[in-house]
Amino acid sequence: MNDTNDDNAFRAQRQANLEALAARGYTPFGGAFARSGSLAEVNAAFTEDSEARIAGRIATLRTMGKSIFAHLQDASGRFQIYVRKETVGDEAFQAFKLLDLGDHIGVHGELFVTRMGERTLKVKEWTLLAKALQPPPAKWHGLQDVEIRYRQRYLDLMANTNACKVFRQRSEAIKAIRDFLYERKFLEVETPMMQAMPGGAAATPFKTHYEALNTDVYLRIAPELYLKRLLVGGFDRVFELNRNFRNEGLSRYHNPEFTMCEIYEAYGNVQSMMALVTDLISHVAQTVYGQLVFGEGDTQVDLTQPWRAIPYRDLVRERAGTDWFELDAAGRAARAESLGVAVDPDWSAVDCTQEVFEKCIEKTLQNPTFVTRLPKELVPLAKTCTDDPESVDVFELIIGGREIAPGYEELNDPLEQRRRFEEQAGGDASKIDEDFLLALEHGMPPAGGMGIGIDRLIMILSQVDAIRDVILFPQLRPKT
Repeated sequence: MNDTNDDNAFRAQRQANLEALAARGYTPFGGAFARSGSLAEVNAAFTEDSEARIAGRIATLRTMGKSIFAHLQDASGRFQIYVRKETVGDEAFQAFKLLDLGDHIGVHGELFVTRMGERTLKVKEWTLLAKALQPPPAKWHGLQDVEIRYRQRYLDLMANTNACKVFRQRSEAIKAIRDFLYERKFLEVETPMMQAMPGGAAATPFKTHYEALNTDVYLRIAPELYLKRLLVGGFDRVFELNRNFRNEGLSRYHNPEFTMCEIYEAYGNVQSMMALVTDLISHVAQTVYGQLVFGEGDTQVDLTQPWRAIPYRDLVRERAGTDWFELDAAGRAARAESLGVAVDPDWSAVDCTQEVFEKCIEKTLQNPTFVTRLPKELVPLAKTCTDDPESVDVFELIIGGREIAPGYEELNDPLEQRRRFEEQAGGDASKIDEDFLLALEHGMPPAGGMGIGIDRLIMILSQVDAIRDVILFPQLRPKT
C-alpha cells in the first residue's frame, strides 16, 4: 500500500471515530475550557491530592485493560493523565478509547504521583475539544522531509522540539532588541509599507495597483527615507522593526519577505552606530541565548569584544593583491579569474572589486568585522569621507560570513543627495524622490543610521544554515 492509501485509511478511521464520538454525545469541536494553568504551570505548582483542570493535545496513549495512561501536550510541555473506568464510568471510558493521537481534550481531576514517581492527574471528567482528522507527524520520524517542514510548519512544530525552541528564542530576541532600544530612549515608529516610490536601497520592488487612487504602488524595499523624514521633523532617535520586500531570488540567505530593524540617531555617526550594534547584539546573545560564542571549529562565531574594524580596500588588498587598485580592466579580470571569480569585462572597477569581495572575502569573516570606508558608488545615501571623496563613511557588519548590519553617517546635504539621485536615475526624473529631497531642504541633522537583518542574526544565534529555518512561513517554489 502506498503512502496516499495509508493516509486515506488513517483519515477514514479517524472520521469513523469522530462519528462514533458524536453519536455518544461528544461534540467533535468543542468550545473554551477553563484551565488551572498551562501544563508547565500546573507541574510547577504541583500539590498532591489537589484538583486541577488541564488541556492539551494527546501525545501518547497506552491502554491497560480498565485503565488508560496518556500524555497531554501544550506549548509549555507535557503532563501525564490517568483514566480509570471505575472513576469516569463505563460510558466515558469507552468513549475515551475512541480518541486518537493529536486530539485536543480537557480534563478535570486529582493530582497524584505514580509508583514510578511521575506526576499525574487522575481524571474524573473529560471533554473533547477538537478531533484531529489527520495523524500527527510521527510517521515522518521527526519530520526529516524538509519540504514538509517548510510547507506544513505546524507539523514541524508538533514534531520538532528544536524548531519550537528556535522560534521561541526568535520572539524573545525581538523583544530583547525592543527593550534595549526603549531603554536608550529610541522611539518605535511605523512607516508605510506601500509606497508611491520605492527607495532606501538598490533592489527590485514588488509592484501592485491601488484601485481607490488608480495608481501603482510598491511594497517597500526599506523604510529609510521615511525614517529620515522623522529626523527632519524633530524625532532624535527612532527605530522601526518590521518587514521589507524585495522581488529577487530565493537562497539559503535570501527570502523576498524579511524582517529588518532600522535605527536612526540624530547627531550620531558611524562610530556611535558601531558601539550601539555591538552592545545590542551582545545583549541579545547573552540575554536570550546565554552565551557569546556560537558553533565550533571553522564556523565558530565569537561575539566577545573588541570587534575588528578594517577598511574595505585593506581587505581587498589582503586577498587580491596590494596592487589591485592600480590594475587596468584586463589586469583585474585576469586577477579575479586566478581567484576563481568570473567577471564581465564591461563591469566597472567598483563592480569587479565588489564581486571579488563578495565571492572571496565576505564568507571568510566569521567573527564580527566592521568593514569600513566603502566605495561611494555602493552606498548612495551615505556621507563622503572627509579625507577621501571616493569613499563613504559607512560600515558593513559581517558575522558568520554574512552581512548582518550596514551602518552609515547619513548624507544630509540635499544638493549632494540630488546629484547622486540623478546619477543613479540615469536621466529618468521620475525615479527621483522629490518629496524626500524637499524634506532634506528643511534641514536634517547629522545622524548615524543602520539596518539590522533580523533573520540572518537569528540564523547565527540559533546556529542554523538556512534562512527558512528561522522564518515560520518562508516563501517556497510552487508545488510541481
